[in-house]
Amino acid sequence: MDRLQALEVFVAVAEAESFVGAARSLGLSAPSATRGINALEDRLGARLFTRTTRRVRLTDVGKTYLEDARHILSQLQAADDTAKGAATNPVGQLRLTCPHEFGRIYITPILTAFLDAHPEMSADAVMLDRVVNLVEEGFDLAVRIGPLPSSGLSAVRVGQLRRVVCASPAYLERHGRPLSPSDLQEHQIVSASPVSPVTEWRFGLDQQTVVRVKPRLSVSSVAAAISVARNGWGMCRALSYQVMPDIHDHSLVTVLEEFEPAPLPIHLVHAEGRRAPAKIRSFVDFAKQRLKQNPGLH
Repeated sequence: MDRLQALEVFVAVAEAESFVGAARSLGLSAPSATRGINALEDRLGARLFTRTTRRVRLTDVGKTYLEDARHILSQLQAADDTAKGAATNPVGQLRLTCPHEFGRIYITPILTAFLDAHPEMSADAVMLDRVVNLVEEGFDLAVRIGPLPSSGLSAVRVGQLRRVVCASPAYLERHGRPLSPSDLQEHQIVSASPVSPVTEWRFGLDQQTVVRVKPRLSVSSVAAAISVARNGWGMCRALSYQVMPDIHDHSLVTVLEEFEPAPLPIHLVHAEGRRAPAKIRSFVDFAKQRLKQNPGLH
């Protein structure tokens, strides 16, 4: 097994946490993968994995080596793409991450259209409601909602979202419409932890108006909170795109619009900069055009 293949096996084992799973993904036998890792560890003079009967885990040395190995393989892919003229014909697998609901509603349809346009591409979309370290976790691209901290990442802004408070018309008819943020303390609140994990809701462009709400019901799913509000039980807070269909069909109504915080920007981010492989550049251009054309994100 040459050094390049050994790196590919190492990354695959690290991601699968299994020699069998890694070997299967690479079309190798499990003994071949095991021998490749053993040879790599012997050459380095360092243990990269701790092995148990159930799981394979990276050592501290292995975690550091994984970041470097991914970077080397990514740069090699970029060089191969350039040599093949892949700027107009991207190839390989695109691995991206995005929030659950945003991915379901917006990214999945864009991905399938992108794959239809580029038959030599495949994609792995991992939907997580947390900020992912692109390099350490092996992603090419991420969708980020909210202000971006200073970093070495390249970012392309593709839209923005509002943070809205909403309720069903039936609920508002029974309990009245809040006229100021402080009125929320008199209402029945359902909170969704991915959107509002704290009980302090901030309002105003500068977010200086703070209301301590007392949820009667807390759920871990935004979709569940919206469903409860849609059924008339209480009021919830969500991102505008999550309730857009309900607003359009009048099953939910937004309130306190004049007190909303500044919109949250949406970015596509990646770590490769101008040297990004063609698969990343092509998808960013493809997705940017479609997201910017969506009226619900502006």
